[in-house]
Amino acid sequence: MTGPVLLDTIAHADLRVAIGYAARFGDAVNECAIFPNEFDDLQREYPILFRKDADGAFQAVALLGFDRDENLFLDESGWQARHVPALRQRGPFLIGMGQRDQQPEPMIYVDLESPRIGAADGQAVFLPHGGRAPYLDHIVRVLQVIHDGERQRGTMFAAFAQAGLIAPIALDIALDESTRYTIPDCFTIATEQLARLDGAALSALNRSGFLRQAFLVASSLGNVGRLIDLKNRRRRAEAGEAVPVTPVAA
Repeated sequence: MTGPVLLDTIAHADLRVAIGYAARFGDAVNECAIFPNEFDDLQREYPILFRKDADGAFQAVALLGFDRDENLFLDESGWQARHVPALRQRGPFLIGMGQRDQQPEPMIYVDLESPRIGAADGQAVFLPHGGRAPYLDHIVRVLQVIHDGERQRGTMFAAFAQAGLIAPIALDIALDESTRYTIPDCFTIATEQLARLDGAALSALNRSGFLRQAFLVASSLGNVGRLIDLKNRRRRAEAGEAVPVTPVAA
């Protein structure tokens, strides 16, 4: 196996990439790492939680399902949400460090072993006579979100910790009287502590640029109810029961 390679206008002139979302592309996951600069869009769709990585550092995740490899927003038609996390949007592309004029510079790499690569009906990466295709322009924007978000993550969690806002949360999910889930090892914003912050602490958090993110994380937990509804709908569909249609407000 080879690792990702630097995206090259000439070597990859005919490269095509399958778009859309499906289990075969690795989208059947029950959570996805996300970044502070996505919170505005993501909090409308998903519960945002904090987890610790193998080194003990915090990262934010969007909760997508309750069972292993379960994405309740994914069906045969694709990803049913208004915003998809950037890490899932990026497809086979990622940012790596290259050299330009003997200086390190972030550059776009592509994983040529991705199942998205080589689809006959895929999106062109480059225009026929050179230059970036619209799809690659979109990928550049997505990768910029990831690049900027990775730089913000540590600063955001340091600001939350300084304000005493990170607290463990026990998520006990009851689908019915006999079916329950417990989501372990999660953290969130301590809303009572957030409400008690004095003027100086609020001002410091605001100056750090992350006061809004704290409120967005807290409000996103209301989406747990939506996940429960999606899960119960899927259970009824798998059992062959009629699934009621929720009316859309005019």
